[in-house]
Amino acid sequence: MALIVAADLVKTYTMGDQTVHALRGVSLSIDEGDFVAIMGASGSGKSTLMNILGCLDRPTSGRYWLAGEEVEDMAPDALASIRNRRIGFVFQQFNLLPRTSALENVELPMVYAGVKPAERRTRAQAALDRVGLGARGGHTPSELSGGQQQRVAIARALVNQPSLILADEPTGALDSKTSEDIMRLLTDLNHQGMTVVLVTHENDIAAWARRRLVFRDGAIVEDVRQPGHAEPAASAPTAEARA
Repeated sequence: MALIVAADLVKTYTMGDQTVHALRGVSLSIDEGDFVAIMGASGSGKSTLMNILGCLDRPTSGRYWLAGEEVEDMAPDALASIRNRRIGFVFQQFNLLPRTSALENVELPMVYAGVKPAERRTRAQAALDRVGLGARGGHTPSELSGGQQQRVAIARALVNQPSLILADEPTGALDSKTSEDIMRLLTDLNHQGMTVVLVTHENDIAAWARRRLVFRDGAIVEDVRQPGHAEPAASAPTAEARA
Protein backbone atom coordinates (compact mmCIF):
# COMPACT_ATOMS: atom_id res chain seq x y z
CA MET A 1 0.00 0.00 0.00
CA ALA A 2 1.34 3.43 -0.94
CA LEU A 3 2.11 5.81 1.93
CA ILE A 4 3.25 8.63 -0.40
CA VAL A 5 1.74 9.43 -3.79
CA ALA A 6 2.86 12.53 -5.71
CA ALA A 7 1.53 13.48 -9.13
CA ASP A 8 3.10 16.06 -11.45
CA LEU A 9 4.68 18.16 -8.71
CA VAL A 10 5.95 21.50 -9.98
CA LYS A 11 7.77 24.03 -7.83
CA THR A 12 8.97 27.37 -9.15
CA TYR A 13 10.56 30.32 -7.40
CA THR A 14 10.87 33.88 -8.62
CA MET A 15 14.24 35.48 -7.86
CA GLY A 16 14.32 39.00 -9.19
CA ASP A 17 13.55 38.74 -12.89
CA GLN A 18 14.42 35.02 -13.03
CA THR A 19 12.18 31.99 -12.55
CA VAL A 20 13.83 28.96 -10.95
CA HIS A 21 12.27 25.60 -11.78
CA ALA A 22 13.04 23.51 -8.69
CA LEU A 23 10.71 20.64 -9.60
CA ARG A 24 9.51 19.84 -13.10
CA GLY A 25 6.49 17.55 -13.01
CA VAL A 26 7.74 14.96 -10.50
CA SER A 27 5.54 11.89 -9.95
CA LEU A 28 6.35 9.05 -7.57
CA SER A 29 4.86 6.53 -5.19
CA ILE A 30 6.50 5.18 -2.01
CA ASP A 31 5.03 2.13 -0.31
CA GLU A 32 4.57 1.69 3.41
CA GLY A 33 7.67 0.10 4.92
CA ASP A 34 10.01 1.13 2.10
CA PHE A 35 13.48 2.63 2.57
CA VAL A 36 14.29 5.25 -0.08
CA ALA A 37 17.45 7.30 -0.63
CA ILE A 38 17.16 10.53 -2.63
CA MET A 39 20.37 11.73 -4.28
CA GLY A 40 21.45 14.55 -6.56
CA ALA A 41 23.73 17.56 -6.82
CA SER A 42 22.97 20.81 -5.02
CA GLY A 43 20.08 22.52 -6.79
CA SER A 44 18.80 19.28 -8.33
CA GLY A 45 15.43 19.45 -6.53
CA LYS A 46 15.88 16.74 -3.90
CA SER A 47 15.59 19.08 -0.89
CA THR A 48 12.60 20.83 -2.45
CA LEU A 49 10.88 17.48 -2.82
CA MET A 50 11.74 16.56 0.78
CA ASN A 51 10.20 19.82 2.03
CA ILE A 52 6.99 19.11 0.13
CA LEU A 53 6.83 15.50 1.31
CA GLY A 54 7.33 16.78 4.87
CA CYS A 55 4.47 19.30 4.50
CA LEU A 56 6.97 22.12 5.11
CA ASP A 57 6.34 23.65 1.68
CA ARG A 58 3.65 23.51 -0.99
CA PRO A 59 4.04 22.72 -4.68
CA THR A 60 3.27 25.40 -7.25
CA SER A 61 1.09 22.80 -8.92
CA GLY A 62 0.49 19.07 -8.72
CA ARG A 63 -1.06 16.79 -6.09
CA TYR A 64 0.29 15.02 -3.03
CA TRP A 65 -1.31 12.35 -0.84
CA LEU A 66 0.19 11.22 2.48
CA ALA A 67 -1.42 8.10 4.00
CA GLY A 68 -4.44 8.70 1.79
CA GLU A 69 -4.89 12.38 2.74
CA GLU A 70 -4.50 14.98 0.00
CA VAL A 71 -2.39 17.63 1.66
CA GLU A 72 -1.16 20.22 -0.85
CA ASP A 73 -4.15 22.55 -0.30
CA MET A 74 -4.55 22.06 3.46
CA ALA A 75 -4.74 25.07 5.78
CA PRO A 76 -1.58 25.79 7.83
CA ASP A 77 -3.06 24.36 11.05
CA ALA A 78 -4.01 21.14 9.27
CA LEU A 79 -0.53 20.85 7.78
CA ALA A 80 1.03 21.33 11.22
CA SER A 81 -1.24 18.60 12.59
CA ILE A 82 -0.37 16.10 9.88
CA ARG A 83 3.35 16.83 10.34
CA ASN A 84 3.05 16.10 14.05
CA ARG A 85 0.95 12.96 13.61
CA ARG A 86 2.43 11.38 10.52
CA ILE A 87 6.07 12.49 10.14
CA GLY A 88 9.25 12.29 12.18
CA PHE A 89 12.08 14.58 11.06
CA VAL A 90 15.82 13.94 11.43
CA PHE A 91 18.25 16.68 10.37
CA GLN A 92 21.98 16.91 9.76
CA GLN A 93 22.58 19.31 12.67
CA PHE A 94 20.34 17.43 15.16
CA ASN A 95 18.38 20.61 16.12
CA LEU A 96 18.34 19.82 19.84
CA LEU A 97 17.73 22.50 22.48
CA PRO A 98 21.19 22.99 24.03
CA ARG A 99 20.19 23.61 27.66
CA THR A 100 17.50 20.93 27.71
CA SER A 101 18.06 17.30 28.68
CA ALA A 102 17.86 14.49 26.14
CA LEU A 103 14.62 13.29 27.72
CA GLU A 104 13.05 16.76 27.55
CA ASN A 105 14.19 17.17 23.93
CA VAL A 106 12.42 13.93 23.04
CA GLU A 107 9.28 15.11 24.85
CA LEU A 108 8.91 18.26 22.72
CA PRO A 109 6.70 16.88 19.89
CA MET A 110 4.30 15.54 22.50
CA VAL A 111 4.07 18.97 24.16
CA TYR A 112 2.77 20.34 20.85
CA ALA A 113 0.41 17.36 20.57
CA GLY A 114 -1.09 18.05 24.00
CA VAL A 115 0.07 14.81 25.64
CA LYS A 116 -0.07 14.90 29.44
CA PRO A 117 3.28 15.20 31.30
CA ALA A 118 3.32 11.72 32.85
CA GLU A 119 2.63 10.04 29.53
CA ARG A 120 5.19 12.29 27.80
CA ARG A 121 7.87 11.18 30.22
CA THR A 122 7.03 7.49 29.82
CA ARG A 123 6.96 7.62 26.02
CA ALA A 124 10.14 9.71 25.80
CA GLN A 125 12.00 7.24 28.00
CA ALA A 126 10.76 4.34 25.86
CA ALA A 127 11.97 6.12 22.70
CA LEU A 128 15.43 6.67 24.23
CA ASP A 129 15.52 3.02 25.24
CA ARG A 130 14.67 2.09 21.66
CA VAL A 131 17.73 3.92 20.29
CA GLY A 132 20.07 2.62 22.98
CA LEU A 133 20.27 5.78 25.11
CA GLY A 134 17.94 4.92 27.97
CA ALA A 135 20.58 5.77 30.58
CA ARG A 136 21.43 9.15 29.04
CA GLY A 137 18.10 10.92 29.38
CA GLY A 138 19.35 13.42 31.95
CA HIS A 139 22.31 14.61 29.85
CA THR A 140 22.25 17.81 27.81
CA PRO A 141 23.44 17.76 24.17
CA SER A 142 26.86 19.19 25.12
CA GLU A 143 27.39 16.11 27.30
CA LEU A 144 26.71 13.73 24.41
CA SER A 145 28.76 12.75 21.38
CA GLY A 146 27.57 13.63 17.86
CA GLY A 147 26.27 10.10 17.32
CA GLN A 148 24.42 10.17 20.61
CA GLN A 149 22.87 13.53 19.75
CA GLN A 150 21.63 12.10 16.45
CA ARG A 151 20.16 9.13 18.33
CA VAL A 152 18.30 11.58 20.58
CA ALA A 153 17.01 13.31 17.43
CA ILE A 154 15.84 9.95 16.06
CA ALA A 155 14.12 9.17 19.37
CA ARG A 156 12.37 12.55 19.14
CA ALA A 157 11.28 11.70 15.58
CA LEU A 158 9.82 8.38 16.76
CA VAL A 159 8.02 9.50 19.90
CA ASN A 160 4.68 10.36 18.28
CA GLN A 161 4.70 7.01 16.45
CA PRO A 162 4.77 8.49 12.93
CA SER A 163 4.27 6.46 9.78
CA LEU A 164 7.19 8.18 8.03
CA ILE A 165 10.74 9.21 8.95
CA LEU A 166 12.23 11.96 6.76
CA ALA A 167 16.00 12.22 7.26
CA ASP A 168 17.86 15.11 5.61
CA GLU A 169 21.59 14.27 5.46
CA PRO A 170 21.35 12.45 8.83
CA THR A 171 25.03 11.46 8.79
CA GLY A 172 26.43 14.65 7.24
CA ALA A 173 27.97 15.89 10.52
CA LEU A 174 29.27 12.49 11.67
CA ASP A 175 32.44 10.46 11.13
CA SER A 176 32.28 7.27 9.07
CA LYS A 177 32.04 4.84 12.02
CA THR A 178 29.28 6.82 13.72
CA SER A 179 27.51 7.22 10.37
CA GLU A 180 27.42 3.46 10.04
CA ASP A 181 25.94 3.14 13.54
CA ILE A 182 23.18 5.63 12.65
CA MET A 183 22.41 3.86 9.38
CA ARG A 184 22.20 0.53 11.20
CA LEU A 185 19.68 2.10 13.56
CA LEU A 186 17.58 3.49 10.68
CA THR A 187 17.76 0.11 8.95
CA ASP A 188 16.62 -1.62 12.13
CA LEU A 189 13.67 0.78 12.41
CA ASN A 190 12.81 0.09 8.76
CA HIS A 191 12.83 -3.66 9.43
CA GLN A 192 10.38 -2.97 12.27
CA GLY A 193 7.98 -1.46 9.71
CA MET A 194 8.95 2.24 9.65
CA THR A 195 9.00 3.95 6.25
CA VAL A 196 12.28 5.85 5.85
CA VAL A 197 13.10 8.46 3.20
CA LEU A 198 16.52 10.10 3.38
CA VAL A 199 18.43 12.70 1.40
CA THR A 200 22.14 12.11 1.03
CA HIS A 201 25.13 13.03 -1.15
CA GLU A 202 27.00 9.86 -0.17
CA ASN A 203 26.82 6.68 -2.25
CA ASP A 204 27.79 4.51 0.71
CA ILE A 205 24.90 5.95 2.76
CA ALA A 206 22.42 5.55 -0.13
CA ALA A 207 23.53 1.90 -0.44
CA TRP A 208 21.71 1.11 2.84
CA ALA A 209 18.35 1.90 1.21
CA ARG A 210 16.26 -0.51 -0.83
CA ARG A 211 15.45 2.10 -3.46
CA ARG A 212 17.48 4.96 -4.89
CA LEU A 213 16.07 8.06 -6.60
CA VAL A 214 18.49 10.38 -8.40
CA PHE A 215 17.48 13.96 -9.22
CA ARG A 216 18.86 16.26 -11.89
CA ASP A 217 17.47 19.66 -12.91
CA GLY A 218 14.23 19.18 -10.99
CA ALA A 219 13.39 15.74 -12.38
CA ILE A 220 13.93 12.10 -11.42
CA VAL A 221 16.52 10.66 -13.81
CA GLU A 222 17.07 7.34 -12.03
CA ASP A 223 14.76 5.15 -9.94
CA VAL A 224 16.26 1.78 -9.09
CA ARG A 225 15.77 -1.02 -6.62
CA GLN A 226 18.92 -2.13 -4.82
CA PRO A 227 19.73 -4.89 -2.33
CA GLY A 228 20.07 -2.59 0.69
CA HIS A 229 21.17 -4.13 3.98
CA ALA A 230 19.03 -7.21 4.40
CA GLU A 231 19.74 -7.87 8.05
CA PRO A 232 18.35 -5.64 10.82
CA ALA A 233 20.77 -4.15 13.32
CA ALA A 234 21.50 -6.00 16.54
CA SER A 235 19.09 -5.16 19.33
CA ALA A 236 21.90 -4.26 21.76
CA PRO A 237 23.16 -0.66 21.59
CA THR A 238 26.51 -0.07 19.94
CA ALA A 239 29.59 0.82 21.93
CA GLU A 240 29.19 4.41 20.69
CA ALA A 241 25.64 4.54 22.02
CA ARG A 242 26.76 3.26 25.40
CA ALA A 243 29.77 5.62 25.60
